[in-house]
Amino acid sequence: MRAEKLDVDDATGPEVSVVLPCRNEAETVGRCVAKARETLERLGVDGEVIVVDNGSTDGSAEVARRAGARILEEPRIGYGNALLCGIEGARAPFVIMADADDSYDLTDLERFLDGLRAGADIVMGSRRRGAVEPGAMPWHHRWIGNPLLSSLLKLLFGGDVSDAHCGMRAVRRDAVARMQLETGGMQFASEMFIKAVLGNMRIVETPITLRPAGRSRAPHLRPLRDGWRHLRFMLLFSPTALFLVPGLVCMALGAAPLVLLGSGPRRLGPLSFDVHYMVLGSLLTVLGFQIVTTGVFAKVYSHAARLYAPDRTLAWLVHAFTLERGLVVGTVLFATGLVIDARILVGWIESHMGSLDAVRPALQASTLMIVGAQTIFASFFLSMLELKRRPDSTGTTGV
Repeated sequence: MRAEKLDVDDATGPEVSVVLPCRNEAETVGRCVAKARETLERLGVDGEVIVVDNGSTDGSAEVARRAGARILEEPRIGYGNALLCGIEGARAPFVIMADADDSYDLTDLERFLDGLRAGADIVMGSRRRGAVEPGAMPWHHRWIGNPLLSSLLKLLFGGDVSDAHCGMRAVRRDAVARMQLETGGMQFASEMFIKAVLGNMRIVETPITLRPAGRSRAPHLRPLRDGWRHLRFMLLFSPTALFLVPGLVCMALGAAPLVLLGSGPRRLGPLSFDVHYMVLGSLLTVLGFQIVTTGVFAKVYSHAARLYAPDRTLAWLVHAFTLERGLVVGTVLFATGLVIDARILVGWIESHMGSLDAVRPALQASTLMIVGAQTIFASFFLSMLELKRRPDSTGTTGV
């Protein structure tokens, strides 16, 4: 599901929509709706409260309706599915979202609204910069899971946010349309942050207080399952961390023995390094190069398909790459390996085809030929992805 900007006249409609995803929250959803409505009235803000019923079986929708909410139905179970349904159905240009379990303070909407009015695309609540009341969050979520995931998001994508998975946040509806959000589960929180950062959107943060949930049932959140979904999504949206860094490390570890042991075995203290390490080095070099090229393909595709601003690596590649340059580099590498192999063959013939003791240069040659061939075909594939288009002499465009 994708959120699209509705054709609504924002000048005459409400200014803000409060969206509450709800699945079996009959104990608390009525209080949440009442608090949100009372806050909007106190602030003098023209707004609405939307409750997205996500397959409730306890009468939550009727409780919310009696409290004054507009009810939307989303049959596809999932936190992200419910929020996207609510955002799509919102009548206002500003959307404030929070859980329907009464853990977030819906009397504290003004700072979120002020942030959007000041030009922010997203206003994130921060429990870490605010307060977490006793019993509101399990210790391993508060001190391990949430800090680790937020730190990893910041490391991979940047953005000065301390609590990227806070369930209370505000967003401009037109910004959501640009994000093209798709995930239906708990990883929706990560997706919104990642796409906002990659889209160069303005993100601000405001401290909030998290209170113990008012329901008696167990939470929908499953730490291991949902934590893995967040981590998986982060890696899939970070080709540099998933592909380029491991690939370059493999290439460096592989190239070292190929070069250093090319003239013979070496010793380092009590350790002896011989041709066996060259075999391992060849494997690591080829594997690393394959991972790097896959990462480049992923970066080109993800930026082109989702219209993100290129990062430094991709910007350099766009500037430096042409099909012809790739073919030249690949051909030189392949030809160098071929020449080394040819010299081995000539030496073997001159020795009347006797014993052949040229394993070291043969390993270097085969590695160069494999990497060269991969470079040639990778260059063609990058050109097919239209990494960079240039007008030719006939006035048409080509890579």
